[in-house]
Amino acid sequence: MGNPPGMNRSFVKLLAALFMFFMETNNFRVADAKEHDSRPSSSMSPSDFLDSLMGRTSGYDARIRPNFKGHPVNVTCNIFINSFGSVTETTMVSSSFSDVLSVPQPTGPPVNVTCNIFINSFGSIAETTMDYRVNIFLRQKWNDPRLAYSKYPDSSLDLDPSMLDSIWKPDLFFANEKGANFHDVTTDNKLLRIFKDGTVLYSIRLTLILSCPMDLKNFPMDVQTCTMQLESFGYTMNDLIFEWLKNGAVQVSDGLTLPQFIMREEKELGYCTKHYNTGKFTCIEVKFHLERQMGYYLIQMYIPSLLIVILSWVSFWINMDAAPARVALGITTVLTMTTQSSGSRASLPKVSYVKAIDIWMAVCLLFVFAALLEYAGVNFVSRQQKEFLRLRRRQRRTQKDDEMREGRFNFAGYNMSQCLPKNDGSAVKNAAPAPNSQQSVSRDIDAMRKKFVDRAKRIDTISRAAFPLAFLIFNVFYWVTYKIIRHEDIHKD
Repeated sequence: MGNPPGMNRSFVKLLAALFMFFMETNNFRVADAKEHDSRPSSSMSPSDFLDSLMGRTSGYDARIRPNFKGHPVNVTCNIFINSFGSVTETTMVSSSFSDVLSVPQPTGPPVNVTCNIFINSFGSIAETTMDYRVNIFLRQKWNDPRLAYSKYPDSSLDLDPSMLDSIWKPDLFFANEKGANFHDVTTDNKLLRIFKDGTVLYSIRLTLILSCPMDLKNFPMDVQTCTMQLESFGYTMNDLIFEWLKNGAVQVSDGLTLPQFIMREEKELGYCTKHYNTGKFTCIEVKFHLERQMGYYLIQMYIPSLLIVILSWVSFWINMDAAPARVALGITTVLTMTTQSSGSRASLPKVSYVKAIDIWMAVCLLFVFAALLEYAGVNFVSRQQKEFLRLRRRQRRTQKDDEMREGRFNFAGYNMSQCLPKNDGSAVKNAAPAPNSQQSVSRDIDAMRKKFVDRAKRIDTISRAAFPLAFLIFNVFYWVTYKIIRHEDIHKD
């Protein structure tokens, strides 16, 4: 049995009334939302504002760099309701179109990241490993249009470091880094600040160990150039470009001092763009010029070795007959100089070229060794008269033997009465040597000995002046070469 027509009309009117009530309620909510948006921004809590700026419902994707594929395109949608069920279901459907749809666009411009560093400490420069340790504040600034806001009254927002995971960041790394660590005492030493126009400031404190290839030919009067290279790891120059801040790109803490070096005021800023088979990557660098102070090496190496060389010259004033004293002094200075030379190389790398300190130590060792050899020469010359006398005795003995042989021949062939003694027992007058001949031989021996001793003494006398003069000439050439000529060449470079 069908329903009466009046009842059907009443049911349709009821449905129409319910639909009109729902539409009015929905319009009221939309108007209330618009009115809520038009209220002063100060009524929005910071948490709600951050959720709307970079939360899940904001459409912000930290995996995508700014300006990637151009700005997103906003698509406005409307619907025509043919039928609907419960009010709750309709409300859920209507809220499902709140996301912003993105349409791919041509690739946008690369992101320009401006960098600057503040040096807290600079030290631990190691020649053996050729690296240095530095503590810095690394600051990066770039613009992300997606983070621009106008609904919050503050001109900038200082956010907690945990929010760093919610935004895009440049993939900066240090190309010549050998070791690094972050600082988290008492909290993570990081700063995140967002400005109204979408500019992002990211600062972090780092301790780095960076490689620094050194040229030690002029050591310890050298000037070293250590670099710090900042490079992008994954983004090519089509997506990311690093550049230095125009004013104050590299700042140094007041009162910063280094144990052995003086850091020059000028610091070279430049680009070091890297070309790999995966593309061209942005890179910027700063060069630190470090001039070594040689006060430590002057006190610990140069002056002691100088005194050892002067000490070796004392043997020239010791009597040449005092062999134990002169030999002991010479050997002691040679061994001491050898130990000093080994100590100077202990803190240096094993390089294939000759350093300035090597030349100094080698020449000092040569001088003390020459002083020891000088006494060997003096002793040899002074003993030549004894060798000469042995040779003279050997010659006389040979001559006597020859004369004896000749005497036997004369005894056999001539009158024997000439060689026999007389009846009173006295010998023939020519058989005994004359006293004058013995005195002449002794005088010859003394004169010969005096001659060789004088030669030995003359060697000592010449050495007393020649050794200091030669060492003085070497010092003039050494210090003029390394402190003036090569120093000026380094400054020109």
